[in-house]
Amino acid sequence: MTRASLFTAADCHLCEPARAVARAVCGELGVTLEIVDITGDVDLETRYRPQLPVLEIDGVRAFKFYLDAEDLRSRLTAQT
Repeated sequence: MTRASLFTAADCHLCEPARAVARAVCGELGVTLEIVDITGDVDLETRYRPQLPVLEIDGVRAFKFYLDAEDLRSRLTAQT
């Protein structure tokens, strides 16, 4: 089963649009979406902060900075 993880932070201005796209596309395709707030987690901050938002599909980084709905839909469809 395909799983998407979106890494975000409270003060990230790009994160809300990415959340909206991820929720819409994952909901449409029935893909499990985990939204991870990295705020305050030193390990996650180090790993993800410079490129937020980051979306991983099955643990593999697929997007950073911006999510395109059509591209996300295509990638998720290819995974199933």
